[in-house]
Amino acid sequence: MYSSAYIWGRIISALEKQLTVPVVSSYLDDAEIVEVTDTTIVLYTPSEYRKEMILGRFSLYIKEAMRELFDRDVELEVLSGSEADAYRTSHGQEEPFMFNPQFTFDRFVVGSSNRFAHAAAVAVANNPAESYNPLFIYGQSGLGKTHLLYAIAGEIHRQHPDFKIVYIKGDQFTNELIAALQEGKNVEFRTKYRNADLFLVDDIQFIAGKQSTQEEFFHTFNSLYEAKKQIVLTSDRPPNEMQLLEDRLKTRFEWGLLADIQPPDYETRMAIIKNKAYSLGLRLPDDVCSYIAENITTNVRQIEGTVKKIMAYRDLTGNEIDLSSVSRAIKDMYKGKSTTVPTPSLIISEVCCFYSIEENVLRGTLKDKVTAEARQVAMHLIRKLTNLSYPDIGKEFGKDHTTVIHACKKVNAMLQTPGNGIAENIRDITANINSKL
Repeated sequence: MYSSAYIWGRIISALEKQLTVPVVSSYLDDAEIVEVTDTTIVLYTPSEYRKEMILGRFSLYIKEAMRELFDRDVELEVLSGSEADAYRTSHGQEEPFMFNPQFTFDRFVVGSSNRFAHAAAVAVANNPAESYNPLFIYGQSGLGKTHLLYAIAGEIHRQHPDFKIVYIKGDQFTNELIAALQEGKNVEFRTKYRNADLFLVDDIQFIAGKQSTQEEFFHTFNSLYEAKKQIVLTSDRPPNEMQLLEDRLKTRFEWGLLADIQPPDYETRMAIIKNKAYSLGLRLPDDVCSYIAENITTNVRQIEGTVKKIMAYRDLTGNEIDLSSVSRAIKDMYKGKSTTVPTPSLIISEVCCFYSIEENVLRGTLKDKVTAEARQVAMHLIRKLTNLSYPDIGKEFGKDHTTVIHACKKVNAMLQTPGNGIAENIRDITANINSKL
């Protein structure tokens, strides 16, 4: 039986021959196979819109590719959103790791900002559990951490096809643990992770502050490490800056190698732009590449998104690509700082999510360390991000205005004291709030 990765690769190749690489990439780059049976291929895509496009525009091509591969007619089913999880649960499936052909070492643009992390990832892929274990890659969102994670998995799978590879996001680990506890499937949960040959965890920072999750992860980590299985973790910050992470996990994360990824420099941004344009079959003049590199500076994902937007602009309008059209595309896609003011409810919701506490607790009278800090941060952010007065903020919590003033002064004092992590927490919460505006 062919692997899902092989089948999907054959389908993509067939589609690219009949359509165009940009069209296929635009609608199928995040699609994956959930299951292939004798009569049906089941795909998953996160977007309901893309689901409709796949069913309406690509269905016949996919069925034809499957017919050539298996010499029989196969029906197509497409899932979106949470439908894939429900499907796997109802069919008793473990979630497979999908090897995204776009995330390989060959497609990773190496520059001064990421060379060390790339070299460490290659070393781990060639010598799993021997070179650096665990490998901890950290950096801001959109810089290529997940790309390296997938590249490691793909290379290890190529060299060791019998390896069991398990991938999970930090928040998903928590959700699966909760479900296992509720359904009495603790043994199945532990077996899934502790039998892995390669354990990949994306955004590990999300387990910080969750006591039961950290306890379970601690034992999972120990079990895999003692069995000499490779562990690779990614995060948006190094372990010592995770204030709510247990010390015993911090020290274990630092046992192997810490590798950071910084925003790309100008030369690396130029290389990323040209590589992405080439992969989409797009020819960009040097002055256009330079303009993009000078204006989109901090995020690889944004850079690649800009190239896709320019291609779509050209295809939809029929206009030639020049500095004028690129300027409009960038202005439309990356507007300046939002002038939308967040509501107190949104701020409180995001603070509660970050600190893993209920809103009624935050608005209540409980004064343990975590709750008190979360309440003070919420008051500080409402004062900073909205135009509400101290008395109005106090009403949100059922408090007097003097309590709000004290909270804001306390947070400001903490911000002046290095090493307590409050600045990083507020930065992350603010980013989450802005992403919802």
